[in-house]
Amino acid sequence: MTGQNGELDRAASVLPKVLKAAGAIIAPGTVVTALLFYFGWLHAFWFCYYFGVHSTVLGLTLEDYLLRSADGLFVPMTVVAGIALVVAWGQRLLRLRLTEKPRERRVIVIGAVVLGVVLSLVGILDVLGESLFDLGLTVAPLSLATGVLLLMFASRLLRAGERKSSEWVGLAEWSAAFVVVSICAFWAAADYASSVGLGRAQQVQAELRGYPGAVLYSAKSLSLTGPGVTMTPCANPDGAYRYRYDGLRLVLQSGNQYFFLPQDWSPGAGAAMIVPRSESMRLEFTTASSLAPCGA
Repeated sequence: MTGQNGELDRAASVLPKVLKAAGAIIAPGTVVTALLFYFGWLHAFWFCYYFGVHSTVLGLTLEDYLLRSADGLFVPMTVVAGIALVVAWGQRLLRLRLTEKPRERRVIVIGAVVLGVVLSLVGILDVLGESLFDLGLTVAPLSLATGVLLLMFASRLLRAGERKSSEWVGLAEWSAAFVVVSICAFWAAADYASSVGLGRAQQVQAELRGYPGAVLYSAKSLSLTGPGVTMTPCANPDGAYRYRYDGLRLVLQSGNQYFFLPQDWSPGAGAAMIVPRSESMRLEFTTASSLAPCGA
């Protein structure tokens, strides 16, 4: 019986370490992947929303969303990674300095607690809709995440040099902080993705005339209209394609859907066009000012 109790005690002491190690590897990778997908989905949603199109009709894939996330996330992720390295190195130097200086440790702990509480309150008040002042994009979620990390840092400094606390307490503290910071990351991504998606759409509008011209041939009339779009019936009665549409710009293609804009598109003037891909159509692209006559 004593041997069984000893085995149970050893298992109870090892389990928190195993869970902590597994969480340190699996959880961050899962959250980063989900964050990339979430950012890409919102980026596509707001990009298409600017042109009056719902992004779900395009049938974008997981790869499309992940690739779109690189459009705006590589800069903030690089900055966050750099800050994390600086903080990690700074914490090691700080621990060496404060090992035998408890008074300085108390001052830093008090400062970290005060600043952490203030920043956390800024984020919490924004969640409750009681912001004391107008916050810019991502300010509230980043304030809450930073505040929680500062409080976590203060907690670790307080425990430095004291009797080792329970592994379960440390695991619960780490897990709670990870959940809060992850939620703040998704919150910040939602704010930032809307800004990046709309910004990219406005850039496309400004550069639309510089895009390659798309000439669409179709066996049947598609009734495509818009500023700068012209339809020409093909003269050859035996031709496979009876109608030709000029003045189009291809914005993107996903699955079996083409997303066209009229070359002179502007908000409120002309509609975006979602055309299903089929064998009864043919696309040509040109940068020339003059196009070949309607062919067979």
